[in-house]
Amino acid sequence: MSDLFVKICGLKTAHDVDAAVAAGADAVGFVFAAGSPRTIGAAEARELAARVPAGVLTVGVFRGQPVEEVRRLTEESGVRGVQLHGDEGPEYYGALRAEGRTLLRATARRVERCGEYGEDLLLIDAPDPGSGKPWNWAAAEFTAPRGHWLLAGGLNPDNVREAVETTGAWGVDVSSGVERERGVKSPDLIRAFVAAARGR
Repeated sequence: MSDLFVKICGLKTAHDVDAAVAAGADAVGFVFAAGSPRTIGAAEARELAARVPAGVLTVGVFRGQPVEEVRRLTEESGVRGVQLHGDEGPEYYGALRAEGRTLLRATARRVERCGEYGEDLLLIDAPDPGSGKPWNWAAAEFTAPRGHWLLAGGLNPDNVREAVETTGAWGVDVSSGVERERGVKSPDLIRAFVAAARGR
């Protein structure tokens, strides 16, 4: 599945960004939500986003933040996508839709299809996002959403291929699974993850 969409999230350095782009990632994520070891400021993210080719989506990651703050950080950082982790409703997505951003909705709940809230991409995460703890994607009760959806939560170079084959995911998202220690990415693991995800 060479066309599998791969997003590398929680990047903090130019070295990490360059490694993700060189490995063939389709999207890179910068965390603006507070309380994460991967959180960076808008100015830092702008410098990093400027290194990313036009064909790779830059995404700001938010959790439960006011729409005004999301708008401000998105504009200041220059990212082209907005990923929301929280209880934001359809009106929240509608408020951001007018600005031409690519919208990603992240949830650990069962969802029928991508686009229910007006999002462009749906991200199915583990119950404890960012922890690196996997969930049982092979469970009988798991039902893949319709449309463009990314599997996240506990993925790493060793299990991502099995996860894709089991769930039929359109794409995958990883953060802690390509870190050598919490909050610190490994270029080698990034390369290995992208290759494994695509069955290379």
